[in-house]
Amino acid sequence: MVDMMSALRPEARQAPESGIVEVVNFARERDDLIPLWVGEGDLPTPDFIRAAAEASLEKGETFYTYQRGIPALREALARYHHRHFGRDWGAERYFVTGSGMQAIQLAVQAIAGAGDEVIYPSPAWPNFPAAIGIMGARAIPVPLDFSPNGWTLDLDRLFAAVTPRTRAIYLNSPSNPTGWMADKETLAAILAEARRRGLWIVADEVYSRFVEGGATRAPSFMDVAEPDDLILYVNTFSKNWAMTGWRIGWLSAPPALGQVVENLIQYSTSGVAQFMQRGAVAALDEGEEFVALQRRRASAGRAIIEGRLAATGRIRYAPPQGAFYLFFGVEGFSDSRDLAKRIVGETGVGLAPGSAFGEAGEGFLRLCFARSAEHLEAAAERLAGWIAR
Repeated sequence: MVDMMSALRPEARQAPESGIVEVVNFARERDDLIPLWVGEGDLPTPDFIRAAAEASLEKGETFYTYQRGIPALREALARYHHRHFGRDWGAERYFVTGSGMQAIQLAVQAIAGAGDEVIYPSPAWPNFPAAIGIMGARAIPVPLDFSPNGWTLDLDRLFAAVTPRTRAIYLNSPSNPTGWMADKETLAAILAEARRRGLWIVADEVYSRFVEGGATRAPSFMDVAEPDDLILYVNTFSKNWAMTGWRIGWLSAPPALGQVVENLIQYSTSGVAQFMQRGAVAALDEGEEFVALQRRRASAGRAIIEGRLAATGRIRYAPPQGAFYLFFGVEGFSDSRDLAKRIVGETGVGLAPGSAFGEAGEGFLRLCFARSAEHLEAAAERLAGWIAR
């Protein structure tokens, strides 16, 4: 009899188990659980978005539709980027995907395969290197440097990681999990090097609207790029508009790649449900007040968590510049997986182990503070008490 596991592709067989899900499964049934381990808030999708999807269902818009996305949504994406990024690049460069994760998968499928390499700053969201590995390519981490003043990216180290096999640089800014954010000068330097070497850039700007200091968005490659640069932008409706369960995102690519991207969508999901896309149009065109609310809640949540934990004198962290996570270590503990399990077992507060984000994340924990003040006050009290003991 053929061994079932050995009959699989090695890339599928070796796809890593999520270190976050492992801890979630360890304690998801606790009655007193405060789940701060995954990257989502606790607000449901707002009524005006749900109403647009419901109206579409009432119209019977339940059939196959445009592979690239309905024209109304692609035009709404063009308007959104014109408003917030100042680039009037036209609707033809936007492609609707079945989540931000699928946008990443499509980008990877288009540019990397067996024997190729993609470099990326680490700690990083684990789904990206896993997507690279499943395609048979290698994800090459370049560690960020940590200090209490902030995480930093050494550009010389990043560029030194490029080899003849390198196909692309992946950059998530603001970063999940560290909160590090690239400034405009850093983005320009990376783009210049990518142009010089003929490399693609995968720009993950999922958290671009969650920034500290009063800005309405983070610096973007759109601030320094030309429309035909080798850049694939990936994004999602999940974070800004509380649509994590909808599984809808977008990919922005040079229009010359349009048929290629459409083909990749066709041979994976064959498009996104039209009623979901109608909700996404409402999110883009009517959702700025809700985005502002999300930003205020995250900022208030950060203040609650950071203030209480820092007061223990027993944590190490760098104040996040963006996104909505506190990435911190606890004095005397180095195994983040065991620490996350111990904390949730003894306090009921669910945190993600830093090791889930790569070797550079070991010794840290990730806490999502895009939650209600009530939950965060309770979590902070439990955690501060546990750390102090």
